[in-house]
Amino acid sequence: MEGSHLELTGRLAAITGFIPPGTVIADIGTDHARLPVYVVERGICHAAVATDLNEKPYRSALQAVQNRGLAGKISVRRGDGLRPLRPGEAEVVVVAGMGGNTIRQILAGAPEVLARVRRLILQPMVDGGDLRRWLAENGWRLVDETLVEEGGHLYVIDVAEPGRETVTDPVLLEIGPRLLEQGHPLLSAYLDKLAAGYHRVLYALARSRSSEALHRTVELTVRLKRIKDYLENNRQLPD
Repeated sequence: MEGSHLELTGRLAAITGFIPPGTVIADIGTDHARLPVYVVERGICHAAVATDLNEKPYRSALQAVQNRGLAGKISVRRGDGLRPLRPGEAEVVVVAGMGGNTIRQILAGAPEVLARVRRLILQPMVDGGDLRRWLAENGWRLVDETLVEEGGHLYVIDVAEPGRETVTDPVLLEIGPRLLEQGHPLLSAYLDKLAAGYHRVLYALARSRSSEALHRTVELTVRLKRIKDYLENNRQLPD
């Protein structure tokens, strides 16, 4: 049974802002299919695919789509990552709420599907730098990034399209090159969060005397200093 329009959290609402109108999206790890339902009901997308690996969220998504009377427009499938998709079926792929390395594995796991995707909208919970480096090394250009504050947490959203990413510096990819270029209003808070994460890792490494730990400590200390420089001086990415 159809009801009133769904409302999304700030994080998911921000993701919808990067979906080009008239495209078909695939929401990977869709859970309750809130994002596909929202964009189809509002006419942003005329069709969508919602996938989930696990039985319970797959059933929840299926039920949600049926309850909204959208079974003819949203295809709900159970499967691993991009593998339930046919090449060229979805122009835009959304993967949100997972670790950056999990997202990277999902993208790498179905190259024939990924090759036909025109836009990726990714929201890594952790390891965003690893994900951006993978994108830059595999023919994806970061066309936009933003930060969203929700429930006392900061979330980063990365938007990538096929092309050459000109930034290869690991520290800039760790931070988010487009965030630095924009001087995003939440950038200082995000840099604080990154710096705090480095401090935690360095504290743990200080307990080890191994040569590997010492090497890693030096590497992270250099990275932390650069992050603090961006934070303290509000430095923009060089041209």
